Amino acid sequence: MDIEHNENINTDNIKKLLENAKGHLKTINAHKLLVMKHCFRVGLYKQGLMHDLSKYTPTEFITGIRYFQGDKSPNAAEREDKGLSEAWLHHKGRNKHHYEYWIDYPGRGQDIAGMKMPVKYVVEMFCDRVAACKVYNKDKYTDSDALNYYYRGREHYVIHPESDRLLHFMLKMLSEKGEDYTFEYIRRKILK
Repeated sequence: MDIEHNENINTDNIKKLLENAKGHLKTINAHKLLVMKHCFRVGLYKQGLMHDLSKYTPTEFITGIRYFQGDKSPNAAEREDKGLSEAWLHHKGRNKHHYEYWIDYPGRGQDIAGMKMPVKYVVEMFCDRVAACKVYNKDKYTDSDALNYYYRGREHYVIHPESDRLLHFMLKMLSEKGEDYTFEYIRRKILK
């Protein structure tokens, strides 16, 4: 009886991991394709192709399977479980579209600060946030979702003021004027 029970637990665990792997792969592929589409719309072709490739590395992918939930990032669940997210530390250190990549000491004896991000990475961050909201919110997505997400975390951001202003400007424009107008504006005015 105990052997049968253990086999059922192991079989159940394997089934759950396989389901999580399928769900996580589907989520990151959908996200990557949306970011690529958004980046292409504004003319960032290389960034669209290269976006988030680190999510397919063992450090990030295995965590994604283990903590997969389907409606939010597995990194938050890993952080709750362990007190930190190794996958996130790996990810933000390899992807320049995250403002956390740009945190440094500006000078001797100074506290950490957000360094000014190249505009193309701020735009990719915008595309990333919009795509993440679309993937996680599914049918409930609105053009205000990324701006609302930004407002919920803004007080904790360590981001250069100019990079922050540009991100906020684009998110606000999306919320007020919609996707077509905003992507066209970014392409013609911000990335000119």
